[in-house]
Amino acid sequence: MITSSDFEMVDIRVGRIIEAKKFPEAKKLSYKLKVDLGKEIGIKKSCAQLPPNYKIEDLIGKQVLCVVNFPPRQIGPAVSEVLTLGVPDERHECILIVPDKEVPEGGRLY
Repeated sequence: MITSSDFEMVDIRVGRIIEAKKFPEAKKLSYKLKVDLGKEIGIKKSCAQLPPNYKIEDLIGKQVLCVVNFPPRQIGPAVSEVLTLGVPDERHECILIVPDKEVPEGGRLY
């Protein structure tokens, strides 16, 4: 079991996808994203396995939740700076976790 202090160490922020591109070099179908996480954090890159459930044009402008305090991760030729959060659907494909109302970018989950 973790404590509430452990959970508070994970910095989860809301961001807005401002760019999404195909990522053909990835082992699994993925997109390269640029996510605006507000003034404090700025724009960060993320790689996410979203093609089975999302078209690129549906991602632009979408708000998402991201872990911003993990170390960057090399994914093939790309670097993922934040982890964009999702949950598996019945096919074990990613469904993004999104706020149900518009909120300011950079807001921290609590």
